[in-house]
Amino acid sequence: MSTSLPVSARFALWFSAFAAGHASLDETRDRVVEGDAAHDVLGLPDQDGPVPLILALGLLRAEGATAAGLALPAPGDPLGLAGPAAFNGEVLETGEGVVLTGTDLGLVPHRAGAGVQWRAMPAASHRQLPDPSEADAALRRTLLGTAEVLAELDVARWRPEVADELMALRRNTDLVLPGGMAPRAVRLAELSTRCRVIVELALEDDGGSVTTAEADTRREALVPLDHAARRGLVAACAFPWDG
Repeated sequence: MSTSLPVSARFALWFSAFAAGHASLDETRDRVVEGDAAHDVLGLPDQDGPVPLILALGLLRAEGATAAGLALPAPGDPLGLAGPAAFNGEVLETGEGVVLTGTDLGLVPHRAGAGVQWRAMPAASHRQLPDPSEADAALRRTLLGTAEVLAELDVARWRPEVADELMALRRNTDLVLPGGMAPRAVRLAELSTRCRVIVELALEDDGGSVTTAEADTRREALVPLDHAARRGLVAACAFPWDG
């Protein structure tokens, strides 16, 4: 399985790069869209109907947006969200969203066939964000503990793909990230993304466990890794030029 960023992480990183002068408008549009069909943005101020992404990027800058960050919540864990309730609820339902700095707007991606329609909504930009150093240390610590549990459960037998991903952790990913990102942010984004793949693969089929107890043990080990990986990716998107 190839690693890939959530579409909201792509938007956050590349919009921030565009706003900071590290990426052109065309490159930003292309990197956000990646292999999708068209992306449009609905609900922008003073706009009737959906706006093509390349125009929306300029409109967001005109609204005062100076950067973008990632929200990657899970039930009971509103990571990257600060309200209001309508935005929080929609992002939680979708599983991801973008919060813009400099303007009280957020974006929520909705798949529309092979493309994406982003919905712009009021969103609080003053959020509690994980510190990159702390997020990195917590992710590496959690990963070690999870790997030990998976080894005890003989991960190579019931999910060889997970064993492969664990072995590949030290290799470079195929992520396309903006130039000029701090090495620490790059490493954190790559490790977080790989760990999210491990969680996804390992939870894909509980039938791979011999017993219900093993399935429960596996899930208990993976939930903290999922949390740490989401925190790591939110931190990397929030502070891409630091460190």
